[in-house]
Amino acid sequence: MPGEYEPHEKCWMLWPERPDNWRLNAAPAQKAFSQVAQAISKFEPVAMGVSKHQLETARNALPPEIEIVHIESDDAWIRDTGPTFVKNDNNDVRGVNWDFNAWGGLDGGIYFPWDKDTGVARNVLTHEKIDQYKACLILEGGSIHTDGQGTLITTEECLLNPNRNPDLSKIQIENHLKEYLNVEKIIWLGKGVFMDETDGHVDNLCCFIKPGEILLHWTDDKTDPQYEISCDAFDRLAGSVDAKKRKLKIHKIHQPGPLYMTEEESLGVEKRPNVAPRNEGNRLAGSYVNFYIANGGIVMPLFDDPHDKAAMEKIKTLFPDRIVTGIYAREILLGGGNIHCITQQQPGV
Repeated sequence: MPGEYEPHEKCWMLWPERPDNWRLNAAPAQKAFSQVAQAISKFEPVAMGVSKHQLETARNALPPEIEIVHIESDDAWIRDTGPTFVKNDNNDVRGVNWDFNAWGGLDGGIYFPWDKDTGVARNVLTHEKIDQYKACLILEGGSIHTDGQGTLITTEECLLNPNRNPDLSKIQIENHLKEYLNVEKIIWLGKGVFMDETDGHVDNLCCFIKPGEILLHWTDDKTDPQYEISCDAFDRLAGSVDAKKRKLKIHKIHQPGPLYMTEEESLGVEKRPNVAPRNEGNRLAGSYVNFYIANGGIVMPLFDDPHDKAAMEKIKTLFPDRIVTGIYAREILLGGGNIHCITQQQPGV
């Protein structure tokens, strides 16, 4: 599995529409997704998967350079439902099609049913005429990060959660990751961002910015529950070496907020059975780490928060050879994730 900072053929996204997850019939979310797609399209092609009854809406909202592909889905988190692309030394690209159970199935999952989501990876790969490996492992793409040189980071909170693969041991899960992604070293962190409904996806907590270097979600507030989580992650990373036996250089980026859902935002979401509620006062798992690395660019979330400016300057410093674009992304966060969660890179050949 290549690192995200390696060259891309294109970026994949899915169009949001669920009124029981996105407020006001998803209109604000669709505007935010459109802005993200347009920002990424300045650096690489973007393909947007859209359901049949949203095709006209999406075409009217998106510029012509955004490719629209008919793909049915239950929601718009293609990082988790789409394929994980892998590449060999001959530049052959294939896709791993993981099992998916909506972040926990009937034991803490976000919604039911999720049958359309289980077809997203296959449909993307079929559209691209790319062969697939069907993996017998429940896994979301946001739960793993790789450096492209044999190292993978993940969290125990997610991959060892009994609502994912209760019949598999830690060693068996590691073996699946090594076999499908050709990684040699797996670094296990403890928990993800506080109150992250994905059960602690690593892509909201930290990421590789280059081989041997990691960016970590941080807070200086010792009374915040996130402080202990981030300190534990820092200690585990600092005590690890990667697959090439390098000590990791760790950069910290301060979290926004904390951020909470307002009454107005909650009232705009339809309440339905078998769907996680969006309630006033819910803490939102906001993170500046949840950005997308494009060809020559970074598209990162902003929250109209006092930490926005420093976060953007930090990203510019860490990626001096890329153009950094900030997108106001609260509407994406309200749905349970952010820019990295709604994108999936397809490696270049």
